[in-house]
Amino acid sequence: IHPGYGFLSENAEFADAVAAAGLVFIGPPADAIRSMGDKAASKRLMIEAGVPCVPGYQGADQSDAVLIAEADKIGFPVMVKASAGGGGRGMRLVFEASELEAQIKTARSEAENAFGSGELILEKAVIKPRHIEIQVFADKHGNVVYLGERDCSIQRRHQKVVEEAPSPFVDQALREKMGEAAVQAARACNYVGAGTVEFLADSEGN
Repeated sequence: IHPGYGFLSENAEFADAVAAAGLVFIGPPADAIRSMGDKAASKRLMIEAGVPCVPGYQGADQSDAVLIAEADKIGFPVMVKASAGGGGRGMRLVFEASELEAQIKTARSEAENAFGSGELILEKAVIKPRHIEIQVFADKHGNVVYLGERDCSIQRRHQKVVEEAPSPFVDQALREKMGEAAVQAARACNYVGAGTVEFLADSEGN
């Protein structure tokens, strides 16, 4: 069964049901979908695997007091993000500590309405980043390769408008560094099939 894109292709329960029916699911294993479908869990997994991540907070304690204290440690500006979703929903860019508490409440409410979970993560805001996606491909025998990058920096409301390949920003050294990190990410979650690992790069290529 080929599930298409979005929706069922990102549904771990559907992948489990296909396997339980004795059919082949064309996509990653259900456990990989589960571990990578939650921003907090996936970020903890990536940090453990040595994949470079934007500094932030992805802990279990979701109290306002802890989120505010962690944001102070990270330093402003920070991004507040819904752990369970994407597409810009439950996401807020906060420049000042005085704005944070209100933005946490708004992001949490939006996340609960959109995704059924109010869990949030915090990340250091990368201002005017390059959004680079690396395509990976993995088989069931542990072989993983990267196939090049797409520059998805032209966005509107956190949604990609134009994708350009190869990226005019990425040189060969950075391409190899990002490609190897993407392979590490795929291996860390036992990924199978075609997938995309998303990176943010600052103006200096970090």
